[in-house]
Amino acid sequence: MNFNKKLESIKTYEAGKPIELVVREFGIEPKDIVKLASNENPNGCSSKVQEAVKDIVSNMALYPDDSMTKLKDGLSNRFDVSDENIIIGSGSDQVIEFLMHAKADSNSKILINSVTFAMYEIYAKHVGAQIIRTASQHHDLEEFYALYKEQNPDIIFLCTPNNPTGDAIDSKDMFEFLDKIDKDTLVVVDGAYMEYAKAKDESKTVEPKTIVEKYENVIYLGTFSKAYGLGGMRVGYGVANSKIIKELYKLRPPFNITTLSLEAASVALDDEEFVNKSIAMNFQEMKRYEEFVKEKKIDIISSYTNFVTLCLNKNQNSSDISSKLLQKGMIVRDLSGYGMNAIRVTVGTSEQNSRFFELFSELI
Repeated sequence: MNFNKKLESIKTYEAGKPIELVVREFGIEPKDIVKLASNENPNGCSSKVQEAVKDIVSNMALYPDDSMTKLKDGLSNRFDVSDENIIIGSGSDQVIEFLMHAKADSNSKILINSVTFAMYEIYAKHVGAQIIRTASQHHDLEEFYALYKEQNPDIIFLCTPNNPTGDAIDSKDMFEFLDKIDKDTLVVVDGAYMEYAKAKDESKTVEPKTIVEKYENVIYLGTFSKAYGLGGMRVGYGVANSKIIKELYKLRPPFNITTLSLEAASVALDDEEFVNKSIAMNFQEMKRYEEFVKEKKIDIISSYTNFVTLCLNKNQNSSDISSKLLQKGMIVRDLSGYGMNAIRVTVGTSEQNSRFFELFSELI
């Protein structure tokens, strides 16, 4: 059977290995497995969310509210924008897919950072677009602008804080860059970890309202999978000029978010106490990683997220270490596929982090 030729150049996205697969492969009891690979909230989700979801299970036979009014109103109030400026996706990566199909084709160029979220490239290849990468590992906006002038891309992706490195762009620099981009070039500001960056350093904060008010060609992306602890519910969103949102709605399938997911995200948005506690714990535990790598003489990238990237020494191999950790029930993310001799580790609970320190120390 023949398939679309575009698929030949696309590598399947490798998500963090699930606990169930580690149980089957290595015979480890589920209670002895620690998953620190997918940047999930180690505190789970708000207890208010859990109670709310229980209350609506009886409505599973009915299709969800396709207007998504409750969630859109919540986001509208949070960001002080109109409902018309918001689109909800099954994870923010679905909104990325909409954007790619709305703006790009086989004649397009997509400008991305050299090390960044893999789905930008995968969705670009869906439409046959050409990927242009920076040389710098961190977002160098001067380099981005030089490539923009030289290559004239249709879409620019700025991931801040960046996945999988954890660094973030100063908002002042971000807006100065956006001011110089022509109105026909779409700029995507992916803020999946923005709640963490805002808590750590206000200078890294990008507010969706500013995007809507100042830029007709920019869209901000957010998600409930990280700080809100709803990775299993798959809810993301885009905030932009209403003209962009109207075009994206032409690509959105009906009922793309489940009833449970909509309710969970709506309730999670209101429980700021849970989110703030989770973020505070995250950065408290992150200090332990910073102290640990200093002791072990390993480089760490300053992180504005809920994960840390450990850059290993020349005599250490990230693939080998990740594999050996996996065999001991510790799941982390090997970054060799990004051209880095590094591992990405989600900041877990105190107990989970202590277990990582113990196993990693044994291996190095």
